[in-house]
Parts: sequence; C-alpha cells; structure tokens
Amino acid sequence: MTDVTPISGVRRNLHILLAPDSFKGSLSAAEAAMAMAEGVRRACPSAQLSLLSIADGGEGTLDAIAAATGAAFAPADVITAGGSRKRARFLVLSDGTAVIECAEAVGLPEAMRSGRDIWHRNTFGVGELIRRALDLGHWRIAVALGGSGTNDAGAGLLAALGVRFVDDAGLDVEPVPAAFHRIARVDATQLDPRLQAVKLIALCDVENPLLGPNGATHVFGPQKGVGPDDVPRLDMALGHMAARCEAAFGRSASRLPGAGAAGGLGFALYLLGASRISGIEFVLDAIRFDEHLQGASLVLTGEGRTEEQTAYGKAVAGVARRAKAHGVPVFCISGAVDPGAERLYALGVSALFSSAPGPISLDEAMGNAKQLLAAAAENAVRAWLVGRTQARGRD
Repeated sequence: MTDVTPISGVRRNLHILLAPDSFKGSLSAAEAAMAMAEGVRRACPSAQLSLLSIADGGEGTLDAIAAATGAAFAPADVITAGGSRKRARFLVLSDGTAVIECAEAVGLPEAMRSGRDIWHRNTFGVGELIRRALDLGHWRIAVALGGSGTNDAGAGLLAALGVRFVDDAGLDVEPVPAAFHRIARVDATQLDPRLQAVKLIALCDVENPLLGPNGATHVFGPQKGVGPDDVPRLDMALGHMAARCEAAFGRSASRLPGAGAAGGLGFALYLLGASRISGIEFVLDAIRFDEHLQGASLVLTGEGRTEEQTAYGKAVAGVARRAKAHGVPVFCISGAVDPGAERLYALGVSALFSSAPGPISLDEAMGNAKQLLAAAAENAVRAWLVGRTQARGRD
C-alpha cells in the first residue's frame, strides 16, 4: 500500500501545471499527465492541477491540440508509405486552419512494418491529406513534419497535388527514390491551382537542409532503415530529383533550414511556397499555453528520453522557455535523462529527474511507466513543497 501522507503546512491555493510530451512506446502525453497528477495528489491533495498534452509538431500534435481545444477531426483515405490504404485524419481549428500530421499518413512504425524499403516509400498520402483539406475549403494548412517513414524529398506529396515526373521519352516516372535517376524533367503545369490561394505552413524545429552531411538522408535516414552503403546513393538520388524540381518551380529550396525535415518533405513544401513555424511554438499557441500558466506555481513536464537535442526545438524546451518568461519554475521528469540534458537549465528547467528508480531494464521501465512516473512526480513535488515551506519559515 502506497503511503499517501501529504506534506503538512501547504497552502491551498497552489496551482501546478502538468504538461508532458508523450513517453514514446509506453505513455501518450495525456496518459503521462494523468500519471503525474496521481503522484502530485499524493504529495499535495489540495493543489489545483491543470493537465495539458504537449507535442513538438511531430507525432501526437493532433491529439495534443484536440484535447486542449476540442477541435474536430476530418477523415481522409490515404496511401501509406508502405503502399496500403488507410483512414487518416487531420484537425480543423476554429479559425479555419487545417492541421495535418505527416505521421498520420506515412508514420515510421507503420512504414517499417510494411516490409517496403526506403527506396520505394513516398509521401503521396500527405499530399492526399492536403488535397482533402483543399476540397473542404480550408484557407490555411499547417503540416507537422515529424515521425515520417519516408525519404523522398516530398516527391509523393508533389505528385498527389498534380506534379508529373517524366523521363527522356516523356513517360511518367514513379515518385519514389528508386526511380529518381530516370527523371529528365518535372512538369508542374498541372499543379492544383487552389494552392495559390492557400497559406501553407511547415511546422518544423530542425535546421537540416535537404542534402549533404547534415541533410535528410545522412542524419535521419539510418533510423528509417537506410544502410551505410545506401546513404550516399540515396542522397545523390534526392539531389538529382531536387535540381529538376527547382528548375520547374523556379525556386531554390534545398538549402533552406528545415528542407531536410521528414525525409525532405520540408523541401517540397518550400517549393509550394510554405513558410516555416516552430512546431512546439505553434502547438503552445494553439492550446493557449500561456493562459494556463497564469497563476501557476510550478510546471511539470517530461518525455521518454531527455538529451542534449531536447534543447533544440523539442516540446520540453518550448515549455521551459514559456514558463521562464512568466517566472514559473519547471521540473522535467523523463524516463531517462542523458548527458547534455543540462543545457535545458539555461532555457528555464529548474531540475531534471529520471522516473527510473535505479538500474532497471528498458522493458521494466516501459512496462511500469505509469507507476514510475507517478512516484517520481510525487517525490519531486514533495521536495519542492519542503523547500517552499522552509523558505516561508525564514521570511
């Protein structure tokens, strides 16, 4: 039986905001927030708790925004990266914005399970989501770039919106990396004309260009099944395709920051005139995060693994920056805290905690994620409450 004795001498007007990202593979963001709440209530039953789901513009973005705003989903039938058809969805905000999550159509886990290799996957399904949003009359379309199982520089997306890839004989070339070497020219004359009147937004926090050692293939390809020998060949294939696309559109986009996001999907969106917005900032604005911060005494956030890269555009970093601007301390409680995570201190994180109680296996950590996170949240808040009580005693 867990001891639920609360800390004594605690004021009843404490407001604690719980705003974690998902703990991938074990807890959704909403489940993580509820686990934190369970632990906080054991330490301080009288505290007012606000629970928010957070995402950084990648997988989970739609659910996070929908949970906070009540925005409705719109369905769409799409082709996945693995070539099968599925029922996907996008979110419709009250201002008419359609929010598309590329992982809904071409997510990495589904792509890896399909058995189709990276050379034959494409982003056609994401283009179908955009086309469906156009059919419904949306004037502003935001595409969350993250969690994709593709590395096609957005060729599939462009094809779904009317772009043709043709060979020397004028025959159509399939928009997959395996066929890019056959592309002689790109025909954009049949591009969906409705795109001219729509504001496209790429939700992206990475800075990677499309090509080269810091590009989509070299940096993100290996996690999608690209072998070491295939990396330079695939990068060259994308370069060939990209050069012909830029000639057809009359626009240079491959070197822009974020062009390499989602396997180069950012590149295709830039060709279509998209602007770039930070994914986490878009999400925080959509869920009115700053309003929830009003009157908060503490923020608890976290994710599956916090590391050096978390400081560069991830959800925890965005939460910390907003809270710091309001003078609210932030505790980050994650499944694992790696070296380099201390970079978050400068952004506004006051303390870092791991939910793992000691040396345990990954299976144990993930299988007991809810209980471990609740216990870690309880301990963190107990320590914080003792500090507050002692500080008042010295005043």
